Amino acid sequence: MDMALDDLADVGDEALLVAYANGDRAAARVLTLRLTPRVLAQAYRMLGDRAEAEDVAQEAMLRLWKIAPDWRQGEAQVTTWLYRVVANLATDRLRKGRRMSGTDIAELPERTDAAATAPEQMQEDARAAALQAALADLPDRQREAVVLRHIEGLGNPEIAEIMDTNVRAVESLIARGKRALTAMLAPKREELGYDDD
Repeated sequence: MDMALDDLADVGDEALLVAYANGDRAAARVLTLRLTPRVLAQAYRMLGDRAEAEDVAQEAMLRLWKIAPDWRQGEAQVTTWLYRVVANLATDRLRKGRRMSGTDIAELPERTDAAATAPEQMQEDARAAALQAALADLPDRQREAVVLRHIEGLGNPEIAEIMDTNVRAVESLIARGKRALTAMLAPKREELGYDDD
């Protein structure tokens, strides 16, 4: 029998996945609502294309549901496993020659600050587009590490597990990625409204 959605709000990801595997559809809904935005954001940052990111997010969630009956508790966090699947799917698409597109105006994030003026929102959108374009120019592994660390907010040990490498390599990838982003975005400082303090 399904539990109420409110009852599941504080339940951990792993417990929700196990509940889904045991037939609890409400657990699947809660887990989907919790994880899909994160998965979609990671895929978008890696691919730079909304439609491609949606395909990757959908495929990653389908894979999660397929492995649910065989999930071995305590071996990995659901989010770590899922981030790794997304990273692998996105990398596969990139390797198959799919090119990253520039940010389309329709893909820019919705305005979140009602107090922001139109020029402020346009500047924020320009900054987001410039960052996305710069991320698109990074090598795949650097982009993945930078996105997981600075956009998804994961720690280096978890990133190392997702990327199937060690913490030192992650630190190096992040440092090189940040240096490359700084070099790419530095000529645009004035255009993007950053002061030279």
